[in-house]
Parts: sequence; C-alpha cells; structure tokens
Amino acid sequence: MASKKNQTPVGQMIQRCHKWRQKRKQYIDQARQTSDEIERERLLQMAEHYCRIANEEQGKIDSQRDPKDKAVVAEESAENSENNDSNEEEEIGFPDFITNLK
Repeated sequence: MASKKNQTPVGQMIQRCHKWRQKRKQYIDQARQTSDEIERERLLQMAEHYCRIANEEQGKIDSQRDPKDKAVVAEESAENSENNDSNEEEEIGFPDFITNLK
C-alpha cells in the first residue's frame, strides 16, 4: 500500500527528470549548430545546468526505491550506459576548423 502513495510523486519526479534531459539535449544540439563561440559556450553551460538538475532529481528518485529494485536498476543502467557511450561517440562531430581543412 505504501508503494502506491509513493508512485505519484516519483512519477512526477521522473517526468521532470525526462523534461530536463530533453532540454539538455536541445541546448547541446543548438550548441553544435552555432558558429559563434560565445553563444556555443553559453548553450553548453545551460546544458550542463540542466544535467546537474536532472542528476540531482535522479538521486532523489533512486533514494526512494526499494533496495531490491536498486540492484535491478543498477544492472539496467550499466547496460544502457554501455550502449549510450557508443551512440554518443558516433554523434560527436569534429570542430569546424578540422572539417573545413582544404
């Protein structure tokens, strides 16, 4: 019965976390597309800000889970991080000064 009471706030926390991760990705994508170095740095700082917020919220979510669930989630996140690492390497492009060598 106690888990049903915790589902609503945890569900809201997960939604907020997802929203912040989307904002982070949006800022990173914008930073990749801009040619102005100052604007790029500003966008990357905003992305970092949202990353910190999402990580803090994720810590709160994890602290409210049962210890049994934490072990399963840890295994899943380890598998997902391995997959994400390879995907991130593919997405990262070279800076303009390297790609425009002619």
